[in-house]
Amino acid sequence: MINRTLVRTRVIQNLYAYYKDGDCTPLTAKKQLLKSFSDTYSLYFLLLSLVDEVTRYAEEQMNEAAARAKATHTSYEPNKRFIHNKFAMQLFNNHTLRSYTADKLLSWDAGHNAVIAVYKELIASPFYEEYMALPSASYEDDKRLWRRIFQRIVAESEQVESALEELEVVHNAQNWSTDMQIVVSYVIKTIKQFDEAKMDDMPLLEMFDTEDELTFAKDLLRLSIEHHDEYMDLIHTHLKNWDAERIAYMDGIIMQVALTEILNFQEIPLEISMNEYIELSKEYSSDKSYMFINGILNNILHEKKESNSLFKTVR
Repeated sequence: MINRTLVRTRVIQNLYAYYKDGDCTPLTAKKQLLKSFSDTYSLYFLLLSLVDEVTRYAEEQMNEAAARAKATHTSYEPNKRFIHNKFAMQLFNNHTLRSYTADKLLSWDAGHNAVIAVYKELIASPFYEEYMALPSASYEDDKRLWRRIFQRIVAESEQVESALEELEVVHNAQNWSTDMQIVVSYVIKTIKQFDEAKMDDMPLLEMFDTEDELTFAKDLLRLSIEHHDEYMDLIHTHLKNWDAERIAYMDGIIMQVALTEILNFQEIPLEISMNEYIELSKEYSSDKSYMFINGILNNILHEKKESNSLFKTVR
């Protein structure tokens, strides 16, 4: 689930905190990095559990409407297709989801307003009306509905984002609101992969696709710390008419981690490493920082190539 792009982001964020906190040790930084991955994985399960939360709220609304109809002696024949959605019922019974959420005590109690907001937007949507009007709904129809809910409602919901900010505090987690978009994409991927025949034992995504991703993360952090002075000196020698003290702190961190990857992970093609860190600089630095970072890194790499000291896969 957690890919190298997210690994690079987390390493940069953790290094920023590491250097800002003078008392932080490399071991503490490593623990914080691993916790950040665990937090992202917990968000994946929390968002999956939103399926049951919205379904249960819909059932509560239906029961209340039935009670009002009974009290006023009016006719009420609810369409129960949504609350009997086969995918939602399968997910609710999923052993991995139930075990993980129970172990981590994950819940939407502190973010229930977001559940209500998602439901209200859902029942007002054309795709919900279309789903409820089908002559009959297949398992694939049920999955398609939930993919659309996450794509068109959850991913764009300010209420969900706000709720995640509150839930971060409740669950002592980080980056939930900022990670929402990418983790929603993982949820959508999971829904697509669901197989009705696998019933309660349908596998969910692992935290890392392979052990290589975790090894890469730990090595990238460790080597960045170990080579900090060396790489920062290298950066400073290539500034050319630019005062080192004027470099934005985050720009320095991004260049340092980029050099760590480029000079120590020969199997990763050079253009991939460069593109990844330029994109990260666009997200985490000032508007024109990416041009500055690109220029400095290219000057360093040109020198390394000239001296035949850059051993890198090129694709």
